[in-house]
Amino acid sequence: MTVQETETDAFAHAWEQWHAERERALTDPHGFLAVTSLRWLDAEPTRFPDAPGTWSADEDGVSVRLDDGEELVVDGTVVRGQHRFGVLAERASVYATAGEAVIEIAKRGGHDILRPRHPDHKLRVEHAPTPAYAPDPRWSLTGRYLAFDAPRPVTVGAAVEGLEHVYDAPGEIEFKTPDDSTHRLTAFEGGRPGSLLVLFTDATSGVTTYAANRALAVPAPDEQGRVVLDFNRATNLPCAYTDLATCPLPPAENRLPTAVEAGEKIPHERA
Repeated sequence: MTVQETETDAFAHAWEQWHAERERALTDPHGFLAVTSLRWLDAEPTRFPDAPGTWSADEDGVSVRLDDGEELVVDGTVVRGQHRFGVLAERASVYATAGEAVIEIAKRGGHDILRPRHPDHKLRVEHAPTPAYAPDPRWSLTGRYLAFDAPRPVTVGAAVEGLEHVYDAPGEIEFKTPDDSTHRLTAFEGGRPGSLLVLFTDATSGVTTYAANRALAVPAPDEQGRVVLDFNRATNLPCAYTDLATCPLPPAENRLPTAVEAGEKIPHERA
């Protein structure tokens, strides 16, 4: 076996481990496949069939009124009667337990929402592993991070019609695809300090990959501003699996004209 074959095998093995972990997270008992409804809360107290209590939201935040015999566990404490969750920050979520279910209380696009999560939900129980392109080292690319003088607020659409999200973009990433064409993508802040997140579509979107968006986590740039864009690890967002998600759409400049034949494909749930 040559050195190149050994490196290719190691690359594929690392990708397979990553993808297996992705599936484990996706099928978590209280992950997105367990979401049974998306409720938009307002001042009118409303009861829902998949969550205990009567829910409402006003300028003081989200509150629930639990009837006799109903209870939630919030931060390890059993609550009964009236409970107020307070005002949530944009993109924040808090979770309450109700038996085997978890109730997510969140704010998205300026709206308070409720998303009950039940482990026995059909979407989760019947989930088949997400198809993906075979890992290809050609799609692990080195790019250059170009920081803005100051983060720029970027407004993007959402999987829910009429909803908008605003994210701070600290900079752009410039890179070349295997066909030697140069592109720039607006990058948002990632989940870890210094890391970045790119939302994009490409010429495969709506053909072999999910039409609305894919996401790519990018490790923090090195001292020279270099970054690695491993499109083999481009992932679907929750809206690729369920209509009960409020996922952001890519900014217009992140719609690549080339075909990124790498990463996760259209889930079986949407096929």
